[in-house]
Amino acid sequence: MVTSQAKLQSPSQPVGEKRVVFHHLNWQSYQQILQAVGEKRSARLSYDRGTLEITMPLEDHEFAAELIGRFIYFLVVELGLKIKSMGSTTLDREELDRGAEPDKAYYIQNQSRVAGKKVDLKQDPPPDLVVEVDSIHTDINKPALYASMGVSEFWRYNGQIWRIYQLKNSEYQEVETSPTFPFVPKTKLYEFLTQAQQDEVEAEVSFRAWVRQNVR
Repeated sequence: MVTSQAKLQSPSQPVGEKRVVFHHLNWQSYQQILQAVGEKRSARLSYDRGTLEITMPLEDHEFAAELIGRFIYFLVVELGLKIKSMGSTTLDREELDRGAEPDKAYYIQNQSRVAGKKVDLKQDPPPDLVVEVDSIHTDINKPALYASMGVSEFWRYNGQIWRIYQLKNSEYQEVETSPTFPFVPKTKLYEFLTQAQQDEVEAEVSFRAWVRQNVR
């Protein structure tokens, strides 16, 4: 039987997501909840040493996550790189007492090590790049969580600001440009998201043209 303290974060102003937070849960209780809610759901779970946060994305959240994912994919294609997309696959590390379902996760540098196989984090490397969209307060320290898992690059977008974190000496340092895409300024993502609000196809065409002309 799972017992805990829970609270629902639901501000009066429209936001990108709602959250339910449970405290004082052990790993076994977290796993029971994962099994109970199943895989076919929109909610995402993050667990950090006793704290479980369930995020229920709303339209703004889903739009940003989807478009940031496309932004990454377009870059990979135009630059001739390879990619394995993990989506919101559960990243569980029992030995760390931590687990997460990010909005997006990718293997790029290590794509060849996991290509054509089902990833097993007990023996495979963690994703190279993880993306989280958080527009309201979260009880879990996401940078510390993903740093502990060894994710080399972490993007966080709060609906207005895009922050990039690079793993150095087992801790994240905020940097101004992506280590994976060092020639792409932050302004390009902002421009892409803004244009996509009006026309996603035109945003893609414009962004791909910019990459071909200025990066590749």
